[in-house]
Amino acid sequence: MSKRELVLNAFDNKVVERVPVGFWFHFAADAFFNSSEETVKRNVAGHQKYVDEFQPDFLKLMSDGFFGYPGEALKNLKTAADLDTVETEDAGAWIQGQVDLVKELTGRFKAEVASFYNIFAPATYLSFLLEAAESSFTVEQLAKENPKGLSRVLLEIAKDIAVLSQRVITEGGADGIYFSARNIDGLSKADYLSYIAPSEQYILEKANTVSDYNILHICGYEGHRNDLSTYVDYPAKAVNWAVTVEQVSLQEGKKLFGGRAVIGGFNNTENGILYKGSKEEIEAETQKLLEQAGNVGVILGADCTIPSDTPLEHLSWVREKARAVSAK
Repeated sequence: MSKRELVLNAFDNKVVERVPVGFWFHFAADAFFNSSEETVKRNVAGHQKYVDEFQPDFLKLMSDGFFGYPGEALKNLKTAADLDTVETEDAGAWIQGQVDLVKELTGRFKAEVASFYNIFAPATYLSFLLEAAESSFTVEQLAKENPKGLSRVLLEIAKDIAVLSQRVITEGGADGIYFSARNIDGLSKADYLSYIAPSEQYILEKANTVSDYNILHICGYEGHRNDLSTYVDYPAKAVNWAVTVEQVSLQEGKKLFGGRAVIGGFNNTENGILYKGSKEEIEAETQKLLEQAGNVGVILGADCTIPSDTPLEHLSWVREKARAVSAK
């Protein structure tokens, strides 16, 4: 069985010969908003080096350089009421650049591994945009002051992100998207589902028309807490969340999400066993995770992106122990 078949079968909750393992790095972390030719080259080279040296079971294709959704009008909001009328701008070049990036990457690795392109939720792209522009507004503030206007804008952004998601699959050759969403501080679950969720579910629904293998990532970056139950009805094939932050195990999450495939288990920070642990500690954690979660519909990974200087040997220890445990 190829690695690609191994991963897709795990997504389908089929019995596999070993539990797949997947971790991911940023390859141009100092240039998230700079989609220059140089940034793209660094990103591609980083993926290539990772594949050559670790030969991963699957690839999360990183969107480094393309965090900056285009939106001059959104950068210049004067009041929250402006959300009722502000127009988004043409995102065609921004989308095309990412399709070209994904096509370059899958052209190198498609035969070897399944690949999933990193896509952020509209609220996250808007947050990035406002921060980069040093706006006086935050998404959290806009959600409190004009939730309906925010919802309208997020749905407009979602139209572009849906096109991007479909095109990186149909033209770029990715097997699916890795869709990152997170709760908004100070917004109730009910309001989130009313004003934020429609834009996110729209993108996943559109992505699902061209691929059955799309991943939902519930982002716990820098300790951000989420109510995981917010996302139980999101239409994704597999789910990844911050086990460490949420204190929800893979086993518990699999039940919460209706038996869907789950990804993760390891702390992704420099304080985690994956980064600083010995071989014995990493193997023990691997065994514990699989004893709890089982071997079906499980992919071992981390809460989120792992530190760029994480020794690849540590990842190999996880994979080899998972192979040994799966064989029992």
